[in-house]
Amino acid sequence: MGVIFAKTRKGQEEIATKAGGLTPRVRRVLIFVDGKRSVDELRGMLQSDDLQHTLGMLEEAGYIEVSGLADDAGKRLPPPAQLAPVAAFSELPAIPDPVRLQQARNFMTNTLNAFAGTLGHTSLLDRIERATGHAELRALHDEWYHAIVMSRDGKREAEELRGKLLAVI
Repeated sequence: MGVIFAKTRKGQEEIATKAGGLTPRVRRVLIFVDGKRSVDELRGMLQSDDLQHTLGMLEEAGYIEVSGLADDAGKRLPPPAQLAPVAAFSELPAIPDPVRLQQARNFMTNTLNAFAGTLGHTSLLDRIERATGHAELRALHDEWYHAIVMSRDGKREAEELRGKLLAVI
């Protein structure tokens, strides 16, 4: 079973005006979201290693929303009463958790060093180290993920690493 996304009014305005400052790659994904294609169909068309992440980011930013489901054959199913969002992040903790914050900081730093190396990423590593809260680390998530995906070994492990980071961030 696959999820089907559709553009929101904000997404349609972004296509027309380019006011949101989306990168060309993210904008291309937004263009292909049409309310008819499932995520699996989009994956086949776009050849994007981080499609799930990009869709989650577009949904969180309000450019797209879940509009339905498709069965394994691609046939659209009647929408359930309420579809849960496919958000990348959980809610921010009401009380900041310094242990989880340090775990997330350590995970981001260690994976960058292991998969992407420090060359070209020292600025990101510094910003990760200086982050004082979950919101600041979340703001660095996309840049971290992109660095991991762009490395040869990280590309293979990116989704698993992302899942582990999302458990603590």
